[in-house]
Formats: sequence, C-alpha cells, structure tokens
Amino acid sequence: MSNQTTSVNAVEVRNVYKNYNEVEALQDLSLDFPKGELTSLLGPSGCGKTTLLKIIAGLIPATSGGVIINGKTVTGPGPDRAFVFQDFALLPWETVIRNVSFGLELRGVAKSEREAIAEKYIADVGLAGFEQKFPHQLSGGMRQRVGLARALSVDAEVLLMDEPFSAVDEQTRRKFQEDLLNLVKNENKTFLFVTHSIEEAVYLSDQIALLLPRPSRVSEIIRPTGFRHKDVDSIRRDSEYLDIVDRIWDSLRTYVE
Repeated sequence: MSNQTTSVNAVEVRNVYKNYNEVEALQDLSLDFPKGELTSLLGPSGCGKTTLLKIIAGLIPATSGGVIINGKTVTGPGPDRAFVFQDFALLPWETVIRNVSFGLELRGVAKSEREAIAEKYIADVGLAGFEQKFPHQLSGGMRQRVGLARALSVDAEVLLMDEPFSAVDEQTRRKFQEDLLNLVKNENKTFLFVTHSIEEAVYLSDQIALLLPRPSRVSEIIRPTGFRHKDVDSIRRDSEYLDIVDRIWDSLRTYVE
C-alpha cells in the first residue's frame, strides 16, 4: 500500500465545511480524486459520505470551502458529472432506451444519434435486447444497470455513485462489481463511489478514503496496488486484499455501535 499518487486529479475538494441546522456534518475536509480511477468513500453510517458526494455533484452547496473539477470551481450541477442513484430513479413510463437516452435528449442531441449512443451503453451493461422494455418489466438489478447506462451515455467525465449496488442481492452485486471494474478500466472516467461495505471498497478501488464520524474529516487514504492487475476472480483471494480488509475493519470497528 502507498499513500502517494502522481496521478492528475480530476476532482479536488478543498477545506469543505457543511452545517445542517447548527450540526457540523463536514469539517475542513480536503480530498483529491485522481483522474481515471475509482475512489471509494468509506466510513461509519452518518459520517457524511453522501453529503460530500452531493456537494461534488453540485446538488447542495458547501457552507464554506469548495470543489474544483478539471480546474473549474463547482457552482452547481454540470454536464461534466453524472449521478447513479441508489434507488434507480428511472422514468417508469418510458422504455429502457428512452430512459438511457433521456440526458442526451435534454441536451438536444438528435434522436438517431442519442439512440445509437444509448444502444451502445445498454449493450455494455448487459441489457441488449431489453431496449423496449419498461422498468416494471425488469428486475432490480436490471433497473440499476439502466441507471448506470444512462449515466455513461451522457459521457460525463466524473461518475458519482451513491451505494448503487445496495438494493440488489449478493449474486447480482458481485456481478455488478466485476462489470464496474471493467468499466473503470475501459472508460477512462473518474468514479466516486460511496459504500458501507469494506470488502466492496477494497475490491473495486484504486483509492479508499476513510472518513471519521461526524463532523467528518479524512482519517486515512489507502491505495491498494498489489492486486489491481489481477483478474477479477483472483482479487478476493489475494493476501493483500484480505490484509487491507482486516486493517480497515480494525480502524472502523471502534465507531460501530
């Protein structure tokens, strides 16, 4: 493990504070997210992981401090970011292809072009043949794949993922994790990933940011390196993977009630 990186940072969080009704959620939090990598935010429940993600997305303002993406200060939502929600957030009256192409439609992309882009990402997430289905005709795992395809289709540079796999069964979750590793490798986008699962964070991440309980700050940055080049089936058996999982649990167990 190494705490150093020479990567270019796509996202820079600088001295961010966030207060809710006099409750301090984030306190002087600074964190870099390297370009083209997946960074997990991991910490006890209520430590501000989702709050930080929403500030980066521009959905809520910081009380003080700021966020810089590719050299530009965040002042609100923008086309450089896409959000993958925990609860799918699909349009129930629209087909899969309309849901996936919706963001492109809002940007004024011509129908033929946006449908071609949507079809590509529908296939990439394993849903080829389901383009004309409606959300109620899909399993929970399939609906989450639609949400991921929608985020990918707008070609945002930064994908923000708030516990996207928590609502699916364990088998589907593992398949999602494998697919996400391949997307990180092939898409050259920057992924910000919130999870409560230590194993998931270590399995997926180029970088893990451990957050302290409220008011949240960064406790430690961990960069797993020894097994990142291995095939997805071998990672969970790697000794470094197991050691990092145990180490993180030792760091967090004192905060578990």
